[in-house]
Amino acid sequence: MLTRLSRMRDERDSGFTLIELLVVVIIIGIL
Repeated sequence: MLTRLSRMRDERDSGFTLIELLVVVIIIGIL
């Protein structure tokens, strides 16, 4: 998990922000 978070922070321009938004939407959907 920590390695993934570090990679996401280092590669924001790669489009990880979209993945983060999708994850948040999924979490909200579950809740």
